[in-house]
Formats: sequence, C-alpha cells, structure tokens
Amino acid sequence: MNYDEFKQMLKKCDLTIKEFANICGIHNTTISTTWKSKNEVPKWVETWLDNYIKAKTLDNVKDVICKGVNDE
Repeated sequence: MNYDEFKQMLKKCDLTIKEFANICGIHNTTISTTWKSKNEVPKWVETWLDNYIKAKTLDNVKDVICKGVNDE
C-alpha cells in the first residue's frame, strides 16, 4: 500500500493520521514523515484498517438491531 492509498483508507475509516497514530501507538511524525517520504506503508496497516472498517460496520448493525429490540 502506498501513502495515498493509506490516506484514502483512513478517510473511509473516518480517522485522521493523528487519531490512527494514537490508536496504534505510533508517533504521527513517523507516519507523516517516514511513510510519506518512502511512499510505503507497513504491510500490517492495510489489514488493520480493513478490520477497523468491518468492526465499525458490525457495531453499526448491532446498534440498529438493539434499538429495534428495545423499541418493541
């Protein structure tokens, strides 16, 4: 994954670079300087972001279902 693809995935996750860095325990300058200059993002990041998107989607589904059950 290159840096532009990474930024696009962050957008899908509704995360900023700073938020992502805080969640993952990475200094945000590592991301904005090192990853950007190399135009290369570590392999684990794509899988992490995919799982983040799936978890967020499942949380939304759960919320809808729970709301429907509670409304009955």
